[in-house]
Amino acid sequence: QVQVVESGGGLVQAGGSLRLSCTVSGTSLQLYSMGWFRQAPGKEREGVSCISWDSGTTYYVDSVKGRFTISRDNAKNTLYLQMNSLKPQDTAMYYCAVAPRVESCSGSPSYWGQGTQVTVSS
Repeated sequence: QVQVVESGGGLVQAGGSLRLSCTVSGTSLQLYSMGWFRQAPGKEREGVSCISWDSGTTYYVDSVKGRFTISRDNAKNTLYLQMNSLKPQDTAMYYCAVAPRVESCSGSPSYWGQGTQVTVSS
């Protein structure tokens, strides 16, 4: 049984940083592309950042380019999202997804985590 668990969310002031982690069990992470998605209240879910199985291809939504960095450690079965210069508009529930379409950070991922809340105060 594949389990996806996110951590690292929290409350931070604008301009601050957070590092999200996503640990996957029940399968080998190196087989899959991975991604981070977010959904704010009243808004549709959007792909924030995705990464190919070998880290050779990455995608960032325009609103986070230059501020967020996605990375992965296949040996630890863990995905990361370093978020710097956070803005109130980054406030959302952030979800880790297994096997999204990397080029557009979309599609129908095979597995999802339960999410971790990120709240950025102004």
